[in-house]
Amino acid sequence: MDEIKLKILDVLREDARTPVEAIAKMLGLAVTEAAGLIDELESGGVIAKYTTVVDEERTGAERVNALIEVKVSPVKSRGFDEIARYICQFSEVKSVYLMSGAYDLAVFIEGRSLKEVARFVSEKLSAVDKVLSTATHFILKKYKLEGVEFGSEAGSRLIVHP
Repeated sequence: MDEIKLKILDVLREDARTPVEAIAKMLGLAVTEAAGLIDELESGGVIAKYTTVVDEERTGAERVNALIEVKVSPVKSRGFDEIARYICQFSEVKSVYLMSGAYDLAVFIEGRSLKEVARFVSEKLSAVDKVLSTATHFILKKYKLEGVEFGSEAGSRLIVHP
């Protein structure tokens, strides 16, 4: 991928709402050229989705997030991909990562209650063929997500202890 497309991606990662005119100006491009490059990134699947980072605590909505470590037995000649893609199909699943270490997959899920998350793990995830074990970690509080800090006031300083 060429350098200019990588720079466009950097700008959009920082703020996906940056107008194409501003991107063009930042990078010394014509607006039509910048728009065309963004279209190429979208149609080529490089830009898969534009999203919003939300501080859920400020919404008042009750949501339970969990990280589930999953140990699996890989499928012969297909490795972990087949199992990971199957797990991705569940609506509760927000992200799936192949990991190094004691567990093979890290699965991030969201539910409306602890019970709903527990039911997902026991009835759906644990029932997947080739899943050997799981370890569920409930996320108690988010301090930072996608580079955005939550709960800190603008201009606040770190406390220094003597």
